[in-house]
Parts: sequence; C-alpha cells; structure tokens
Amino acid sequence: MNPETLSANPPSTLVIASRESRLAMWQAEHVRSALHKLYPSCDVKILGMTTRGDQILDRTLSKVGGKGLFVKELENALADGRADLAVHSLKDVPMQLPAGFELSTILEREDARDAIVSNQYDSLAALPPGSVVGTSSLRREALLRARYPHLQVKPLRGNLDTRLAKLDRGDYAAIILAAAGLKRLGLAERIRCLLDPADSLPAAGQGALGIEIRAGRPELAEWLAPLHHLHTAAAVEAERMVSRALGGSCEVPLGAYAVWRDGALHLRGIVATPDGKRVLSAQASSPAETLERALELGRDVAGQLEQQGAFDIVRELSSAADKPTGA
Repeated sequence: MNPETLSANPPSTLVIASRESRLAMWQAEHVRSALHKLYPSCDVKILGMTTRGDQILDRTLSKVGGKGLFVKELENALADGRADLAVHSLKDVPMQLPAGFELSTILEREDARDAIVSNQYDSLAALPPGSVVGTSSLRREALLRARYPHLQVKPLRGNLDTRLAKLDRGDYAAIILAAAGLKRLGLAERIRCLLDPADSLPAAGQGALGIEIRAGRPELAEWLAPLHHLHTAAAVEAERMVSRALGGSCEVPLGAYAVWRDGALHLRGIVATPDGKRVLSAQASSPAETLERALELGRDVAGQLEQQGAFDIVRELSSAADKPTGA
C-alpha cells in the first residue's frame, strides 16, 4: 500500500459485523489483519452474529427467502451503528442492496471454481449410477443434472464443517463446495477434483470478498479504498450485472464468471432449468477499463441470454416460487 493514498486522519476504532460460522469469521479476521497493516494504531473489533440463513437448515435457500437471509442482520448492525463494515462472501450478497447501503470494497479474488469433495471417488464421472451428490445451489444442481442424469442430487445445508460432517458419516457419495472456502480454512486436501468453469460455471462473485458499509460515510470508504482490487471488482461487477439484468435470484439456476486474459475481460453466463434439460449460454469480451465498461459487458451477456429465452425461465421459476405451499 502507498502511504500517500491513505487518509491523513486514520480511524481509531472500527467494528466488523460478521456471521459466526468458521469461514465467515476467517473472512472477518482476514479483513481485520489487512486493516491492522494499514492502520496499526486502530482497534479493529469483530461483532459476531447469527443470521436467519444460519438458523434455517431444513430447507433450501430458494424456499426460505434467498441470499438476503445471510446479510440482513449484518445490515441492521450497520444501520444502528453497532458496526462500521460487514464482510461478505460476494456470492451470498443480493444483486440489489437495500437503500442506504453500498458495496464499497471488493478484495482480490481466491479460486472461483467449484470443488468435488468425496471420500471414495476422484471425480463426478467416477460416481456409480444412483450415487447421491449434495449441493446447496440450484445452479450446481442444474448443471449436475444436465451432465450426469444418472446421479441423485440432494440438498445440502449448513456451514462448511456441517456439510463435511454429513459427507463423512455417509449421507452423500460426494458433495460440491466452493473451492475458495476450503482453501481459506486450510482444507484444500479435502478437494478431490476442481471443476472446470466450462463444465460448472461459478456463481456471480464466487471466491471474492466484499465489504458493505452504510451509505454516506465517505471517510470510511476512503479508509477501505486500499483494500479494493480493481481487476477483481471489474470481473465480479460484470458477473453481478448478468444476474441483476435478468432478475436472477436463488430460485433461478444462473451462473456468471469473468476472467482477465490478454488485457481483456472475458465473461460467460448461463441460465438453466433446475432439471438441467435446458441450459442457455452466452459470452462476450471487452477491454473493460472502467466500471461502466464492465457493467456494459454484463448487460451484453444478459441480452444474449434474454434473446435465447432466459426471461421465460426466470418468470416461470419466480412464479412457481411465489405460489403458496401446496398450490
């Protein structure tokens, strides 16, 4: 970090709101360590919280309110002044933030790929017909059903340790998790196979951490600015625009992943039906020197998917999700 870019009036105290899962606390500690390096005299505290998403474990996210369940309590802490910033895994952050909040900072990305964890098999292709694969993601489920219709896909909820425990007691032959979380917690040895994004396109923002703050705090945004990674930010903002433009939610199997190659940002997006029988795909590239160019790239890919009928899938799934249980 260049000291000349830092505020002349460094913060004396900062409070980070975080979920209390082991992975979420690792992420908060990671940000606290980075802030300590920038501002050695600053007292950085972590406010651990349990969210609704952590409490409801017997149903899939798409049936209980979506990704916002993981951030609402943290936003309440920002709103009432108990915390200054909240650290999120970006794939868990809704595409539209509530009024009064902003995503001020996006940190450099970890591995964005999906990972196979299994105690018996080295790949999905090695799983015998009828094997049970666990995932919490409709996106992963749809892509699994499309490529491996002979496998059983069953929901998998809970924090990372809970999911691994369910695998270890034999509930699943394999489970699919984000590689980034496993690597951050020192569990990379549990990964049997990393899935090529061409086969399992990551969720928008997967592998990246974002910092949310209350809007109207320019001094806080300035303090956090040195942690902002421009290339990661351009990539994930392009990805999030695909989902935002299509009205994507937890009810819709949707993936978007952008990578920098030869000075250009290459973005691919997919929308699928949950049964995997229909998978729409589009891609585009751009120099994306600015945030607006990255957003335009996202709109371009979303527009291509729209022309293929993505809105029909989104409307059908959103309508089904809105129907009362038993309707």
